[in-house]
Amino acid sequence: MQIDLFSDNSPNYPSGSPSKSPSESPFDSLSDSCQKIELTDGELVYCPDWLSASESTDLYRVFSRLAWQQSQIRMMGQYVTIPRLNAWYGDLGANYGYSGVRLPLNTWTSELRVLREQLLSTTGCRFNSVLANWYRSGQDSVSWHSDDEPELGENPVIASVSLGETRRFQLRHKTKREIETVALDLASGSLLLMLGKTQTHWQHQIPKTKRIIGGRINLTFRNIVNNEK
Repeated sequence: MQIDLFSDNSPNYPSGSPSKSPSESPFDSLSDSCQKIELTDGELVYCPDWLSASESTDLYRVFSRLAWQQSQIRMMGQYVTIPRLNAWYGDLGANYGYSGVRLPLNTWTSELRVLREQLLSTTGCRFNSVLANWYRSGQDSVSWHSDDEPELGENPVIASVSLGETRRFQLRHKTKREIETVALDLASGSLLLMLGKTQTHWQHQIPKTKRIIGGRINLTFRNIVNNEK
């Protein structure tokens, strides 16, 4: 069974329900339109209208010209081509890889720098890198994983900006299988923050869809803690 957090007929599930109750989180100063989602062993904040519709449309067009590549990752002893395009941007020395692949580091574009500064203003977090993924159609996807590579340090904050088509984002607990899968539909212009121990205890994915849809560009800003100068 799957819980859709923003569906009117979702089951009552306290550990995954949106909440705006006060806490000591530094993200409580976010806009009233943002929704705090407390998970068992994790925490999310979802801001559906972080960017305007016109900003989102313009940025999708701009970022379609990033240095895209289609990587191959190591799975079960062999290399497999991933079903999406990706690109890695960041500060000098912000090197990163996953599943046996080291991503080539590109220097920041002016538009990515502006978004990074907007995120600093919104969250108080300074990010030194961003992984861009382009899901060109409903057949592009990313399977279950966590952003828990050593380069990201303990309890990383991941800021995910969506542009283009709305796609279903799912999360599942790594060990407590009795907890229902959580689902959010990430709209264009939205910001999703994954906080606390979310990467330690949860996996997430963007599944394929049979619907005929256009592309989605996802920008996940992060901080590499062991920069190599």
